[in-house]
Amino acid sequence: MFPIGDDNSARKTFPLVTYALIALNVLFFFVELSGGEAFVMQWAFVPRRFMADPFADASTLFSSMFMHAGWLHLGGNMLYLWIFGDNVEDRFGHIKFLIFYLLCGLAATAAQLSFSLGSSVPNLGASGAIAGVLGAYILMFPQGRVRVLLYSRITEMPALIVIGLWFALQLFSSVGSLASTERTGGGVAYMAHVGGFVAGLLLGFLFRGSRGAVEGS
Repeated sequence: MFPIGDDNSARKTFPLVTYALIALNVLFFFVELSGGEAFVMQWAFVPRRFMADPFADASTLFSSMFMHAGWLHLGGNMLYLWIFGDNVEDRFGHIKFLIFYLLCGLAATAAQLSFSLGSSVPNLGASGAIAGVLGAYILMFPQGRVRVLLYSRITEMPALIVIGLWFALQLFSSVGSLASTERTGGGVAYMAHVGGFVAGLLLGFLFRGSRGAVEGS
C-alpha cells in the first residue's frame, strides 16, 4: 500500500511553506551526504553533548530536523509531509504552520531526550515534526480519506488507517542509518514520534483559530 494523495478540494491557499520545507530537507540531505560522518556528528542532536553544554549545542535542535539517515527515511518523511502538510497549512496559515512545525520538532526532540539523557547516539530526522502534522490532520480532518496505490489499483482509505501505518513505515525506514549511527547502536527514536504526534494534537487546538472547526475533508 502506497499513499499518493488526499482530498485537496477544500484547500484555499498554495502550500508555500510545505513545499519549502520539502525542498529544504532534500537540499540538506545532499549537503549531509557530501559532508559525511563529520557533518552528521556536528549537526545532529546528541543528547549527552547537549546536556553538557545546552547553549553551545542549541543549533542542533533545529538542524537535526532537516537531516535523514538514508534515502528511504527521507522519501517516507517527505511523502507524508507532501500529502498531509498542505491541508494543515491551509487551515493554520503559512506563518502559524511554520511555527507549529518547528514546535512539534522541538517537542519530539524533548520527548526523546527525556528517555536518553546519557546517549551519545546522533538523533536526526523530520519524523517528529511530521508526526505533529499528522496529529493535527487527524484532529481537523477526522473523516479525511487518502488515495493509495494498492497493488495495481488506486483506492481510497481512511486517513486514520494510513496515518497508523505511517508509524510502521518509520519503524522500517529508520532502522537503516548512516555508518556513524550504526556503529553506536542507532535506531528508531520511538519517543520522538510519540512526542511529536501528541504535540501536534495539543498545538492543533491552539493554532487552528477561527477556521479550525473540526470537519472532514
